Amino acid sequence: MDHATRTGALGPLVVVSGPSGVGKTTVVERLLRRNNLPLRRAVTATTRDQRVGEIDGISYHFWSRDEFRRATEDGRMLEWALVFDRDYYGTPRSEVDQYRAIGVGVVLVIDVQGAATLKAVYPQDRVSIFVMTPSFEALEQRLRSRQDTTEDRVLQRLQTAREEVARAGEFDHRIINRDLEEAVNELEAVVRSQFRMPPHSQPVNN
Repeated sequence: MDHATRTGALGPLVVVSGPSGVGKTTVVERLLRRNNLPLRRAVTATTRDQRVGEIDGISYHFWSRDEFRRATEDGRMLEWALVFDRDYYGTPRSEVDQYRAIGVGVVLVIDVQGAATLKAVYPQDRVSIFVMTPSFEALEQRLRSRQDTTEDRVLQRLQTAREEVARAGEFDHRIINRDLEEAVNELEAVVRSQFRMPPHSQPVNN
């Protein structure tokens, strides 16, 4: 018996956002490793080049620009954006709806622009979390510590981060990632509250 059969509930949609470098992906991945909720992360589609160690369909869906364009024209994307005027990123509907229908919660790790789009698509049926570092100085330090980031990219990301932090009030919850385990615990508490489980029921992991 799957989770949806036992609860009769649609799996929750969890939107996690925040500036580049705050560790939002790490927080989500650590939560998924706990494996104590029927939860999965939606795999984002992108037109950027595949990096060493990344697996197509697991790390990202690596699409050509033509593939991405067709998906947007066909209505197969929930949200999408051109990031830093370089590459397209977006969330395919197939990564969300079919899993929620069987009671599995879906986490989307997306930028603030994508989160705003989903708020319009799902005005009630979703919960949003904004992740931030304890200070802007801490965020700058994290970005500068990345070996593959040029000074121009750092400055561009910092400017984008300032604009995104200014919109933190649009989110349902805010988590300060000063300690990883503490941040994961806070995220788990929010996500767990979205599952409408009857008393004494146990989550089923897919």
